[in-house]
Amino acid sequence: MQGIQNFGQVADDFLDAKRPGWSNDNHVRQWERTLKEVCKPLRSIAIDKVETDDVLSILRPIWTEMPEHARRVRMRIESVLDYAGSKGLRSALNPARGKGHIHNLLAAQDKTKKHMIALPYADLPAFWQRLAEVEGSGAAALRFTILTAARPGEARLAPWSEMDLSGKLWTIPPQRMKEGRLHRVPLTNAAIEVLQSVKLKDRTPEDWVFRGQRPGRPLSDMSITAVLRRLKVDVHVHGFRSTFRDWVAETTNHPGEVAEAALSHAVGDATERAYRRGDALEKRRSLMEDWAAFCTGGGANG
Repeated sequence: MQGIQNFGQVADDFLDAKRPGWSNDNHVRQWERTLKEVCKPLRSIAIDKVETDDVLSILRPIWTEMPEHARRVRMRIESVLDYAGSKGLRSALNPARGKGHIHNLLAAQDKTKKHMIALPYADLPAFWQRLAEVEGSGAAALRFTILTAARPGEARLAPWSEMDLSGKLWTIPPQRMKEGRLHRVPLTNAAIEVLQSVKLKDRTPEDWVFRGQRPGRPLSDMSITAVLRRLKVDVHVHGFRSTFRDWVAETTNHPGEVAEAALSHAVGDATERAYRRGDALEKRRSLMEDWAAFCTGGGANG
């Protein structure tokens, strides 16, 4: 290539140079998604004109909310710019350099909490196979929580009246949501299988989906935590939401706002409008089908 090159051209050249040495297809897809989708705003900028503010525009929206993903994005941008420097395409300081530069301009990340509570998404299929062998309401509730990316309390305290198995939809009323607004969750076949496994003939709409040991009581949060302890996995149930979010960002082409809607996070007016129109539901249904396939070993990517 001749003349001035932009970030996108150099990133593609970098991928072509490195791809033969990467034996893991998933690793290749992660790099490609980062440099072609996440870094899309950088791609039209001349490689020798990429500055600190350009890198910050990519990192700031995800730096504290998705720390692991953000660290990988920073490292990948840094690698491309270092590659450009090695080819004589730029001579300025690498604006994506970590300690001593870009880290000084970003908020501190809670790395300890992130690693303590969340299971890396790459480990989830193997964990799922072990979880699938565990019987009981606690294990069923955990499977359902993971498949729906719901908050543990939303799943554990769900009554049958919220479940529409024929319509494949779980509708959580505002009073049970952290944000105080109704949330609809598309139910995949895998999630419905979990519900079928705990469905009793004598249930009423007011009954808990996941019954506790004491009559008339829902499953306790400790019952789900006990399953994790039994499997000797040092994560928090709520951390599977982070696992889901990292998986979406790192391995799929599903839009970030759809993933945020699946987590019942409102992101700006556009997301709110899409949610209220209802069209985001079908987008989320497709996302959750891919997630279920990944969890259960199907390995789907959007």
